Amino acid sequence: MRLGSLPLMAMALVLAGLVAGCGSAPPRPTYADIRFNDEPPIRLAVGGVDIQSTWQPSIQPPHVEHLFPVEPVRVLENWARDRIAPAGGSARAVFVIEDASVIEVDLKKKESGVAAVFTNQPSQRYDATVQATLRIVDDRGTPVRYVTVKATRSETVLEDISPNDRDKTWYEMTKKLMADFDRQMSAEISANFGGYFN
Repeated sequence: MRLGSLPLMAMALVLAGLVAGCGSAPPRPTYADIRFNDEPPIRLAVGGVDIQSTWQPSIQPPHVEHLFPVEPVRVLENWARDRIAPAGGSARAVFVIEDASVIEVDLKKKESGVAAVFTNQPSQRYDATVQATLRIVDDRGTPVRYVTVKATRSETVLEDISPNDRDKTWYEMTKKLMADFDRQMSAEISANFGGYFN
């Protein structure tokens, strides 16, 4: 090998490295857990809070909730821990998760015309549902009060969305969905838990 060829080889290696670096995907960002510590606690005349679930999660399409940066089922659990404050008593609060699913729906795109050529079209819609029942049971396990709340939200993304932007969309979607759930559940407790709502 001639010595004069070494600088050319070094330049080629540097250029190859730059090209490879440009082609690599940016690192996946991390997202903070979604909590409700900033909200005033809902004080109930109970000795404790039990969190249960009757929902059966799935990792099979069209389910995508397990891919979310913070899964909706985890945020429901956080809600019960953060918002319900036992104020003492022989009764118990039982928070039952009944749904925490997100379904991916492929949207039909236009195949011809100006819109098909020049427009970045919607490609998927995400339909999210959370549902939970909060019960108060007496010391014999008999329900004496209960409320059920269901919240839904849908978001559509465009066909050129990046993986990181999809994660961001999912995260913001979960925050808005759970804000809706929080408002509804707080109102239902105030209206229906007379005698146990402090």
